[in-house]
Amino acid sequence: MKYRHRTLAFLFLLSIITYLDRVCISVAGPRMQADLGISPERWGWVVGAFTLSYALFEIPTGSMGDRIGPRRVLTRIVVWWSAFTTFTGMVSNYYLLLLIRFLFGAGEAGAYPNSSSAISRWFPVAERARAHGVVWMASRIGGALSPVLVVPIQMAFGWRVSFWVFGVVGIVWAVWWYRWYRDHPSEKPGVTRAELEEIGTVKPKRHHGLPWGIALRKANLWKIMLMYHTYCWGSYFYLSWLHTYLQKGRGLTEKEMAVFSTLPFILGACANLVGGALSDWLVKKHGVKWGRRTVGAAGLALAATFLLATALSASKTAAVVFLSLGYGSMDCMLPVAWAVCLDIGRRYAGAVTGCMNMAGQFGSFLSSVAFGYMVTYFNSYNAPLIPMAALTFVSALLFLSIDPTEPLAPEPAPEAAPAGAARV
Repeated sequence: MKYRHRTLAFLFLLSIITYLDRVCISVAGPRMQADLGISPERWGWVVGAFTLSYALFEIPTGSMGDRIGPRRVLTRIVVWWSAFTTFTGMVSNYYLLLLIRFLFGAGEAGAYPNSSSAISRWFPVAERARAHGVVWMASRIGGALSPVLVVPIQMAFGWRVSFWVFGVVGIVWAVWWYRWYRDHPSEKPGVTRAELEEIGTVKPKRHHGLPWGIALRKANLWKIMLMYHTYCWGSYFYLSWLHTYLQKGRGLTEKEMAVFSTLPFILGACANLVGGALSDWLVKKHGVKWGRRTVGAAGLALAATFLLATALSASKTAAVVFLSLGYGSMDCMLPVAWAVCLDIGRRYAGAVTGCMNMAGQFGSFLSSVAFGYMVTYFNSYNAPLIPMAALTFVSALLFLSIDPTEPLAPEPAPEAAPAGAARV
């Protein structure tokens, strides 16, 4: 196996762990709300606290990965968020839960920007959407596994134990990652010269981060941020409210929810792989601009249609089907959006993906809090899906206006990898 594929295997496992830890609270939500006496409006703030800190720390941790490398940054943040995953299982009241979820989000903020930074260092341009597709497919596998693992643990030992188990898993990954990974292929013993040539990168000069004065004047960056912001209004529902929606809004039992709530994530896993591969294929056929735009815009437009169909459907079976198709459609877009950040950000991939994800997570925060208030106001779990569908369609239109061929900032001349650095 080539060393860049081994790197991808590490990022695959990390993405599974990230979403196991993240979705765990959604699965445990009904039991936690009952145990701690939390209303729908207050629960919206619980799931929103994570996204608020997640958004605030995206750019700092993404930029840090660009400067000092994802090896050290990912090790630190995975240990941090694994600790606060464990602490979630120890909370005794609503306010302590808010604080712990806020600190948990601060740790998880750097996961995907630093994964992108690693991909930009280890993968050639024509393989990056597929690599992101694999990483995001893994996140959906984590989302699908979460109810399958959490519900039996909850039923046997209570909801607290599930957080303790997942916290330990993250610590194990962090130790393994730090021992194995290196920040550039030329630094990793065993990487052949042939693979370095396939990757097509040379070790860059040390830099002090993205030139923000140039980048912030680019309309392209603002379009990407707004596109991801509106997308996250629809997508974060699946991570924050899906399991409560299925039980309280559609009348599924806890056991039915454990089965049917995995379907959106299964389709999402497949769609990430397909969307990334399709985009890379279209890039080779028609160029970067339409290779990215076509998959991204079409996936978002279909997702908006399926979210609206869910809200209007009277059948709980049809609702599960439409929800699953909606998540699958929007997940075709996901690896493409992150590949676009590498296309325009290049050596500043961590900072650019951090910008995009920061804007997105502010959308997630507003969505998760607004959903709880809309449920109370309309006395319906379906009504909030309609504005989320509308914003997802806006995201599709924005994707059509993004130009992935336009770099955000000029790149300094690279320095050649040191002679003899590659070892066979």
